[in-house]
Amino acid sequence: MKALVTGSAGFIGYHLSKQLLEKGWTVVGLDNLNPYYSVALKMDRLRQLQQFSRFHFEAQALEDFPALDTLFREHGFSRVINLAAQAGVRHSITHPKDYIDSNLVGFSNILECCRQHQVGHLVFASSSSVYGLNTCLPFSVHHNVDHPISLYAASKKANELMAHSYSYLYDLPSTGLRFFTVYGPWGRPDMALFLFCKNILAGRPIQVFNNGRMQRDFTYIDDIVEGVVRVMDTVPRGNTAWSGDSPDPSSSPAPYKLYNIGNNNSVELEDFIQTLETALGRTAIKEYHPLQPGDVPTTFADIDDLTQEVGFRPKTSIVEGIPKFVEWYQAYYLN
Repeated sequence: MKALVTGSAGFIGYHLSKQLLEKGWTVVGLDNLNPYYSVALKMDRLRQLQQFSRFHFEAQALEDFPALDTLFREHGFSRVINLAAQAGVRHSITHPKDYIDSNLVGFSNILECCRQHQVGHLVFASSSSVYGLNTCLPFSVHHNVDHPISLYAASKKANELMAHSYSYLYDLPSTGLRFFTVYGPWGRPDMALFLFCKNILAGRPIQVFNNGRMQRDFTYIDDIVEGVVRVMDTVPRGNTAWSGDSPDPSSSPAPYKLYNIGNNNSVELEDFIQTLETALGRTAIKEYHPLQPGDVPTTFADIDDLTQEVGFRPKTSIVEGIPKFVEWYQAYYLN
């Protein structure tokens, strides 16, 4: 079995590629290695993957359709996992065009290549950000998500709609995964845990938004990867009970499915910080700020569908996961 993992030098892409390689897959990784955050960190992740003979890397952008089409033609992928995207809610407020190019144009190229080369299953990254102004908790894939509050969120909602149209028109099996605040070793430097850890160790203040009244469904990377692997082999075949009179947003008569993938547990940001302080043996200096544009105050994933259909059950609490991140951070940056 051969899989294409886009965004393979990224946080989730690296961990997923490593797991697939350990399971005996051949993995072609694709990444444009853009400087949104440290390219050195991305290269270090890649070096870990390049120790496997069955890993092949292409430095390439999704927006380059001819190069992407050639890659698909040469390899004949049975699975495509699209994790490449311009990430970051706040960055999307100041650099909206980056999201149009990567998340919309790039994703349309992935869909077209999957169609033309008859890929058996496309699994793609969506985001908990699509819930936007929704306040009904926990967030469910059966809820309406028509009110995103950032262009990043809008681009992910657009991906879901684009994938559904390809599934319906061309019988392309597609599954979208709405990730909830993923953290762990090799994580992204723009994420809260990374920034908090760095500043606490340096004796600098950490910025706590919404005056600390934030809740997040923090999900450890190993749980995320297990969920993605389970989904890869669960090819959607269409919901025969689906009705246009009361349309369910999570499924379709087409071979299309959406899942939340989270820890099914919303954690207070202050508790998260306290757990990090314990792991570091340091006390944070906190600066409180209002809610940032594009941010939602609370996320909480209803994962019932994913549990029922693929047996997904997250295992890692922040009490277990945060020390693992701290151990990696100190070994990578301080030793």
